[in-house]
Amino acid sequence: MVPAMDLAVPAPLVVAPDLAALARDLFEELRAAHHDGVGITRETYAAGETAAMRRIEAIARDAGLDCTWDAAANLRVTLPGSDPSRPAAACGSHLDSVPQGGNFDGAAGVIAGLLAILHAARGPRPVRTLHLFVLRGEESAWYGRPYLGSSALFGLFDPAWLDLPNLRDPALTLGAAMRREGADTAVVAARRPLCDPAALSHFVELHIEQGPVMVARRVPVGLVSGIRGNHRHPNARALGEAAHSGAVPRWLRRDAVLGAADFAMRLDGTWRTLLERGEDLVMTFGIFTTDPREHAMTRVPGELRFALEWRSESEATLDAFGDLARAEIAEIARERGVRIELGPGVRTPPAAMDPRLLAHARAICTAAGLPHEVLASGAGHDAAIFANAGVPSAMVFVRNEHGSHNPREAMDFDDFLHGAALLREILLTGAEVVGG
Repeated sequence: MVPAMDLAVPAPLVVAPDLAALARDLFEELRAAHHDGVGITRETYAAGETAAMRRIEAIARDAGLDCTWDAAANLRVTLPGSDPSRPAAACGSHLDSVPQGGNFDGAAGVIAGLLAILHAARGPRPVRTLHLFVLRGEESAWYGRPYLGSSALFGLFDPAWLDLPNLRDPALTLGAAMRREGADTAVVAARRPLCDPAALSHFVELHIEQGPVMVARRVPVGLVSGIRGNHRHPNARALGEAAHSGAVPRWLRRDAVLGAADFAMRLDGTWRTLLERGEDLVMTFGIFTTDPREHAMTRVPGELRFALEWRSESEATLDAFGDLARAEIAEIARERGVRIELGPGVRTPPAAMDPRLLAHARAICTAAGLPHEVLASGAGHDAAIFANAGVPSAMVFVRNEHGSHNPREAMDFDDFLHGAALLREILLTGAEVVGG
């Protein structure tokens, strides 16, 4: 694990010792309760996710905070302010995990938000109300759709999602799982907003970084400029013609593998060019395979299946890369006689974090002497739903070794405390920055 930097961080970027101890205990409780022998498994709209949320609720109620559950079975922890006419400041994250994931993805944001509200409850009553949202179903690993709880919060939940089968138990639909865990699916399906965006001054989410940038640059916290949207094609195909490997010369071949490989390398070159122009983009071929029932060493493959996605903070860049991909597809068909079909696509829009909150967060870090990095989030987060619903939003990343969505997540606890203190300050002071 990368050691924490020796930081002389003055108040207010500190966490009270008893709250720090509470956070450490909570991480250990969650690990003990949901470790499956390999990693952490808390299934979306299932008993593990609910139990973790109930634990947060119990701590909040013991501290005298208000706790409510909405129609999507999201938990809202509230510290009422003295002026209810003002928009409330909000924070939050999720508690579900991917199968055999790590202990910090999502949970770090919920615990940091809880610490912020517990801290605020100890002082004079705040003028504006504070909310902690513990959101359901952020991970797409269980039903193929992310942001279930936050989408329902703003009336963005597609009723068709209720019929989605559980990817590991096809007999269980999302709607049945939601009802089992206390959700009112009729309200959710009617797309009735469970929260008015205008009632929130701003939203801030803490999350572990899920890539290697902060570890490589040795900074404990990151400030997110935006969350990349994506275009995904999970069932793409390259279609050529199967043939005998020894009998067909190169000029007469329609090799699906070489056609797809040519496509991949052309897109890699386009990616590199766009990066050199200063565009934000990542591109991945996540699946690349011939049919094992047909492929053989002596067979020119007639079909290859692949999955392709590209991500960017810019909608224009997403669209431009798609246009370039289609141009390369036409060229490969002409040159190689291989037809590439991307198939149905799924689009998720990018989300920009509020530049005023980003500048405010940078000023807080600079004043406290806390090293930080501004970076884009390649992974999706509930903060994107808040931002695209019109709520000024910010994200704090915490350094995390070994990436994410695996049992080896290794967030240094001191880094978490720095990030949690930063989240608290953005939560408590950000409304004035955005004019909420």
